[in-house]
Amino acid sequence: MLNSLPTPDASVVLTPGVPVDVRLTLGVLQRGHADPTVQSRPDGVWLCFRVPGTGDPVTLLVRPAPSALVAGPVPVLAWGPGARAAVAGAHRLLGLDDDWSAFDTGLVPEGAGEPGGAALPHAVRRARRAHPGLRLPATGRMVDQLFMVVLEQKVTHDQARAGWRWLVRSHGEPAPAPAPEGMLLPPTAEAVRRIPSWQWHAGWVQPAQSRALLRVAERATALERLGDRGVDEVVDTLTTLPGIGVWTAAETVQRTHGAPDTVAVGDYHLAHHVGEVLSGRRTDDAGMLRLLEPWAGHRQRVVRLIGLSGYRYSRFGPRLAPADHRRR
Repeated sequence: MLNSLPTPDASVVLTPGVPVDVRLTLGVLQRGHADPTVQSRPDGVWLCFRVPGTGDPVTLLVRPAPSALVAGPVPVLAWGPGARAAVAGAHRLLGLDDDWSAFDTGLVPEGAGEPGGAALPHAVRRARRAHPGLRLPATGRMVDQLFMVVLEQKVTHDQARAGWRWLVRSHGEPAPAPAPEGMLLPPTAEAVRRIPSWQWHAGWVQPAQSRALLRVAERATALERLGDRGVDEVVDTLTTLPGIGVWTAAETVQRTHGAPDTVAVGDYHLAHHVGEVLSGRRTDDAGMLRLLEPWAGHRQRVVRLIGLSGYRYSRFGPRLAPADHRRR
């Protein structure tokens, strides 16, 4: 693949002046190793999607900089009708509009040395030093992201990944060449609206999820316009839709807008994890938000670094092993 790529329809070499860890930054967009739409491969990260607004398909390859620890060039190559627009949006996709400088200079907030003051644990500060190229990507693709996140509502990791693979493989479309074998475009809103009710069962998609997916598909044109709106407005709008709660809205804008302060409340494990790292004790959503308050404006950055810190939270009880009724 490295030596046999055709000439791209559009390309750019970004020189951001800051470290960019391409694989780590774009990794949050990939739903498992077998995701048909996003894959990290030896030659870089491949993404297949339609450009918001036009719907033009594109296959995008983002090649890593020589080092993820220091600033370096990041080549971006694109093929297909949406190539020029995708290349023009590569800066935002890689989170280069996201300024970490205020966070980096304030890792230990004012008053941290005083009684009751807060400071990030050493493991979290070490995670930031080890990953200076971490950025928060912003795709702007509202409908694709909502499809992905809705499939993650109140199910296990395996169910969510299986549901996304089924949706794309069954109802997606071929991506522009030279997309790697097996990679596809996500389904259009129209394709999702045409899925018969009985087919959702075959995809291990729960009834509440399929209803929410259909609502997203029915409102796709209006939802795509939110890609350029402010985070608070987007969250407020999304949560007016039946089946879209605060968790789904937060998980969406974290990736569509690179939202640095939007934390997903209602997550089954997140509050416990954050609580144990920042206080040594499990907590609930309200407790998690209190613990993160010293880093207001950067709370999602802290959550990402907690995930990279190597700290594993305590688990209690057996893991859920849902029955698979797809063939029954």
